[in-house]
Amino acid sequence: MSRLCAGLSLRMISTIECAKQKIRLYIARSGVPEDPRHADNTLKWLLCLEPDAGTALQLAALAHDIDRATEEIKVKRTNFDDYDAFKTAHARSGAEILRPILTACGVQRDIVNETCRLVAAHEVGGDPGSDTLKDADSISYFDVNLPLYYEREGWTETKRRSRWGYGRLSVRAKEIVKHIRYEEDVLMRLLREVINEGVEQ
Repeated sequence: MSRLCAGLSLRMISTIECAKQKIRLYIARSGVPEDPRHADNTLKWLLCLEPDAGTALQLAALAHDIDRATEEIKVKRTNFDDYDAFKTAHARSGAEILRPILTACGVQRDIVNETCRLVAAHEVGGDPGSDTLKDADSISYFDVNLPLYYEREGWTETKRRSRWGYGRLSVRAKEIVKHIRYEEDVLMRLLREVINEGVEQ
């Protein structure tokens, strides 16, 4: 590899690392305690589902819920009658927040555009990249978020949220969620009900 190529590769790595660091710092401001862990856990699941995931997809996995980190501007559930409309607005807001962060780190424009497109689509999918991101996000909800969500919201709301999340999983991702285990019996019962009701639909 020539010195020029090596220099360009190192610069790209440094811009991506800058972006990851700034994304993590931004998400750390969230009032939802599991958000930072969910971000990294979603990236972990993404790489389990797609080991060769490109830079844009990896950045999108880390940043997909960045909208939730700023209380004064985040999209709020209470402003929407429809849960899917809320989730779509949340995803678009996240893409808008993310773009200047990536740009400030010097990330290449094509990677910025693709990362923001993926974040904007992560709740609905529609192409292989955003479908994989949607699966990784939903698996991580069950892996990381559900116990703390239950502590805050109780049985009825957690079950509603979990049924919505389970229903949007691919067949492959549903098989993964079936093997998630919790220490608390009540959470295992909730998960079993969600899975059984999903099979019956």
